[in-house]
Amino acid sequence: MSDKKGIVFNIQRFTIHDGPGIRTEVFLKGCPMHCKWCSNPESIQPNRQLGIYPAKCISKDKCGACLKACPKEGKPLEFSPEGIITGSNSQCLSCMRCAAACFTHAIKSWGEVMTVEEVMEAVMKDETYYKKSGGGITLNGGEVAVQWEFALEILKACKNKNIHTCVETSMHCSPDIIQKFYKYTDLIFTDIKNMDSEVHKQWSGAGNELILKNIEQTAKAGVKMVIRIPVIPQINDSDENLRKTAAFIRDHLGSSVVQIQLLPYRKMGTEKYASLGLAYPMGEDYKMPERSVWEANLLRIRNMLLEEYHIPVVAGSNERIEMSEL
Repeated sequence: MSDKKGIVFNIQRFTIHDGPGIRTEVFLKGCPMHCKWCSNPESIQPNRQLGIYPAKCISKDKCGACLKACPKEGKPLEFSPEGIITGSNSQCLSCMRCAAACFTHAIKSWGEVMTVEEVMEAVMKDETYYKKSGGGITLNGGEVAVQWEFALEILKACKNKNIHTCVETSMHCSPDIIQKFYKYTDLIFTDIKNMDSEVHKQWSGAGNELILKNIEQTAKAGVKMVIRIPVIPQINDSDENLRKTAAFIRDHLGSSVVQIQLLPYRKMGTEKYASLGLAYPMGEDYKMPERSVWEANLLRIRNMLLEEYHIPVVAGSNERIEMSEL
């Protein structure tokens, strides 16, 4: 097995929404995009980071385990006048010893260095469930292509074990990298966030030209895809944009798309942003409509796209993807 190492920020077992059957989802750090509605801010930077939760700290005077564990002279951890941890400065080594020592979990390590073998050890714990349910592994991010060599070795190891593989990717990477995944990936999940490149850049940090090119390339290669459309009120939920998206899928992607999911925006991850010392990007001024309003709108959009474009669109991600569709 490969000795490659990567940075993983979460391994989630028994997931059912990111591929067929029961799955283990492995989240890799690093993403070149900055979607303002992202609920996983800990996934963006490719390096390990400290997550700080001051409400869990009992003060350096009562505990001080983090300071004792820190090997850096000058102690880069920062505290309030009351001795409650508030963060760290640029001198931090990101060794994560303080996080390991913190028994109250006021300091969390966002990201762990793992080998392919260690990832596979976690994945194989649920091999029986994969076989019974038609499940497997889903690689997610961040952006999987940021650590593409590590990701490919995981996928190869899974194929050697006859485990079904899914990859979730923004497609914002070199076409040469995306091509490398085809041989080892049974199903790819990707987003189409907006058909207007300038609006896409405003809200996601990058234009959409490369993304759409890679999606088309993937369709031509015959790789099955699930297209997700995050429906963000006042940003990309206009009928004009959604019709353009549906036309692109119908006219350019053909039978490679097994499902199109209309996903609602939910304000999630605010505590994680705070743990990293970051403001929530959508801002306090952005107001979501009531649940009954956006649910009704998703159903209206689904019906519109079904009737006008005859594409396999669903509202949400609860409609299971069957192995027979792949």
